[in-house]
Amino acid sequence: MLALEHKRLKYVSHLLDMSLQEHKAPHMLKLNPRGQLPVLKDGDYVCFESLAILYYLDLKYPDPPLFGRSPEEAGTIMRVISEYQNNAEPQLMKFVRAVFTGKIRQRMEEVADAMHTLANEARVIEGRLSKSDWIVGEHVSALDFIVFPGIQLLLRALNRDEAAELRSRFLPMEFNYPALARWISRVEALPGYERTYPPHWRTAPAA
Repeated sequence: MLALEHKRLKYVSHLLDMSLQEHKAPHMLKLNPRGQLPVLKDGDYVCFESLAILYYLDLKYPDPPLFGRSPEEAGTIMRVISEYQNNAEPQLMKFVRAVFTGKIRQRMEEVADAMHTLANEARVIEGRLSKSDWIVGEHVSALDFIVFPGIQLLLRALNRDEAAELRSRFLPMEFNYPALARWISRVEALPGYERTYPPHWRTAPAA
């Protein structure tokens, strides 16, 4: 949705309630047999997996670009996306699942290891953002749109009471990761950002 807004494309979004297994409904399984989200339908074409959707959108609607303005920039963006998805994202989901399933105490050793890795990855991104407004280059890219939802999910989990003991590793963000905090504000200031914010996050506080 961040990419659709950035490219000024008209779209209709559908929020599914995963607790009701709406993503496994027959009409959704026809779009994605794996029953996973997000799914994009553009005319008769269906695409799923976030990175694949971003790549499709960039080739179909190339202006403004999501993967840089040169082969070198595109290669760097894809490399850093791969690094994030291979190194940070699995650890992020370990932590988030433990928090939101109420099993953080039972998995404290695993969660602590995950947080250590996440802190290291956050420092890498912090270093990049201390040199430019966006994670790679001077323009917002697919990389920013891949990382941003993960950061927001992490912050939401950290604000839960169950995560209080681990919160100081990241929060306050302005103190621990000031460049990351400024980047979050820049993403939130992008045109159309408010339309991408999960509506159930507004009505169901994290803590």
